[in-house]
Amino acid sequence: MLKSLRGGVIGAGVFGGYHARQYARIDGVALAAVLDVQLDRAATVAAPLGGQAFDDMAAFLAAVDVVTVASPATLHAGHALAALEAGKPVYIEKPIAVTVADAERIRGLARARGLTVACGHQERVVFQAMGLLDIPEQPLRLEAMRHGPPSDRSRDVSAVLDLMIHDIDLALAITAAEPVTAEGEGARSPDGVWDLARAEVTFDDGFTAIFDVSRQAPERRRTMKVVYPSGEVEIDFMTRGFRNTTPFPLNADFAETAAARDPLGASVEGFLLAVRGQAPRPVVNAEEAIRALDLALAVEQGLEA
Repeated sequence: MLKSLRGGVIGAGVFGGYHARQYARIDGVALAAVLDVQLDRAATVAAPLGGQAFDDMAAFLAAVDVVTVASPATLHAGHALAALEAGKPVYIEKPIAVTVADAERIRGLARARGLTVACGHQERVVFQAMGLLDIPEQPLRLEAMRHGPPSDRSRDVSAVLDLMIHDIDLALAITAAEPVTAEGEGARSPDGVWDLARAEVTFDDGFTAIFDVSRQAPERRRTMKVVYPSGEVEIDFMTRGFRNTTPFPLNADFAETAAARDPLGASVEGFLLAVRGQAPRPVVNAEEAIRALDLALAVEQGLEA
């Protein structure tokens, strides 16, 4: 019987709570600890799940075997590097970091220590469940919309690093081409953060991806259309439905699969399998997370132009 892993979560916000519950739910791991600068907030998440609350990093790391970083995005790199220095495999909520240099430091340290790093681009799980990652053609065009109402969450980063990076990762997952240009326009909120952005990215094989995100919309909308030489796939992420005119079969019942019903759970399970050596890699690894971050930052630069 495999030794039960002690799971630890850094950050006791909404996503920290989600991850803590995953560690409490999944066989072979237990929620051992939650770290937050506010000890009472850490206790609110940890105590009902049988874990301990910490506000000291060293004590927290001594109490866990694997770590999820669910702190604000601007803190991801520092927290991930601290965990890796202590010899702990790390699952980092997206984005992996807010600079490519920091992300590469994470990747380099993990390689040097032989540790698993996963990143929380969990919608890759939905694409896998649909079968979209198995289409053998290269896409010609992608159009993605990701809109949501105003929120206090993730105000430390732009809508590009908060929302668009999901669709950037999905675009990169379905093409073998490399991005060559990124142009965009957007609007800032009163606090100076980009809350609306529309970007056009061209790839070296002619593939074009259009990304449209907003954190000021009246309602949530999550859609994507992918055009292939043989047809189109249109997806509504809210209803979990799609229209497919390509000759390639997709799973019409994907929304009923365990992975699609709980993509975060499937992503965390994939991380733990990789940690135990039962899978060759997590769902999204550090290399892929860095590619998504690099392109997202290029889009931000396009907004500034």
